[in-house]
Amino acid sequence: ILQVIKSLKELPLPLDYVVVNDCSKDDTKEILQKNGTNYLDLPVNLGIGGAVQAGYKFAKENGYDIAIQIDGDGQHNPEYIHNLVQPILDGKADACIGSRFIEKEGFQSSWLRRFGINLLSGCISLFYGQKIHDVTSGFRAVNKGLIEIYAQDYAQDYPEPEALVTAILHHQKIIEVPVEMRERLGGTSSIHSFKSIYYMIKVSLAIICRKLTLRKEP
Repeated sequence: ILQVIKSLKELPLPLDYVVVNDCSKDDTKEILQKNGTNYLDLPVNLGIGGAVQAGYKFAKENGYDIAIQIDGDGQHNPEYIHNLVQPILDGKADACIGSRFIEKEGFQSSWLRRFGINLLSGCISLFYGQKIHDVTSGFRAVNKGLIEIYAQDYAQDYPEPEALVTAILHHQKIIEVPVEMRERLGGTSSIHSFKSIYYMIKVSLAIICRKLTLRKEP
């Protein structure tokens, strides 16, 4: 996390950062305190969806125009942030996803995960009419409108694909830009081995069920 923060501070961009500590069981909180970092310390464990939504609530309450998600494990290269925010600044997108599958360079994940990502991408394309290649990418930027939406409505369990569905239902324009991702520098994934299959099935069903119970979004 400290290396990610250091990389963010070195960027020639006017940005702030906040780390969301979701009741981590390691020494993350102590490291953040010792190094004087900006962080939110959640009182109870909310899981990935709740932790990310806490970041969006923070962005909304502090009036930010763009919010950028970036993993703390080093997989996402901060140097691509400019590429993520530029389409939003130009008014060409409401959300911009950093995709590893456009140019297919850098770390591509395991074959099982790629299969699951393709399945989820196909579900969103089939049921919502929009093709998004890297639906599970957590490296993304959104504008002020989506900050407000996500602060109120964000999937709580394995949320990245469902968050895209929320954006589509709110008629937000989503684009992808190519990025190169790296293997994680620290930490372990919450999705591994057979849990990848559970993830794939659960999120696919959530995407389909939301379509079947579709209501008009404002």
